[in-house]
Amino acid sequence: MAEQRFEGKVALVTGAASGMGRAIAIRLASEGARIFAHDVNAAGLAETEAAVKAVGGEIAVRDGDVAQREECVNTVADCVAVFGRLDVLGNIAGISRAEHFADVSEAGFRQMMGVNVDGPFFMAQAAIPHLIATGGNLVNIASNAGLMGCAYTTVYSMTKGAIVQLTRSLAMEYVKTPMRVNAIAPGGINTAMTMNFEIPGDIDYELMAPYTGFRGMGTAEHIAALFAFVASDEADSVHGAILSADRGLTAG
Repeated sequence: MAEQRFEGKVALVTGAASGMGRAIAIRLASEGARIFAHDVNAAGLAETEAAVKAVGGEIAVRDGDVAQREECVNTVADCVAVFGRLDVLGNIAGISRAEHFADVSEAGFRQMMGVNVDGPFFMAQAAIPHLIATGGNLVNIASNAGLMGCAYTTVYSMTKGAIVQLTRSLAMEYVKTPMRVNAIAPGGINTAMTMNFEIPGDIDYELMAPYTGFRGMGTAEHIAALFAFVASDEADSVHGAILSADRGLTAG
């Protein structure tokens, strides 16, 4: 039986229909958390629901678009209405693609900003009063792309840089409360989003080579294990940290 570090606690996980979000939901549930899973993909959420129940977890789901402030506010309210409290917010939902800077459309720009920045911002804004009340945790997913310049992913890198600064700024503003705020910055992770990563056919691949690293890709389960530690009481001294989990990609 897994260690029960989240017994009696409630975790709201966005992007929970697949990849890291699903792995995090399963990991926290296996350690006793009740899960409120959110994603735009209702079919994927149903699969996550079955997977969480398979490890003996309790779960409620809600589908919607995190890019909409009202959806974020209503999701947090729904979670607290269902489970009575909120201890962990995992801002996992995100989208990515590679593209020539000159070809970025306004619609594409707004979409990525909406999902990757607006969603975490408004989810945090709605959740923080509850997290302060429970002495809880806010854990954002950033990226190596938010810590280094990356050719062909300017907009994505901008969004993840924003998550880095959102994390640090919230950590400072709420440093006198019992809530902790941290971020995990993965490198390449073997998920559907990575496998379906869009790359124009005429890019200079030599410019992207530095972002592949030397140790291959990690797995969603690796990130879920780190997330579970960061959100647990074992990480009580970890606040305002950007924890790189990129297999050395940003070390040098």
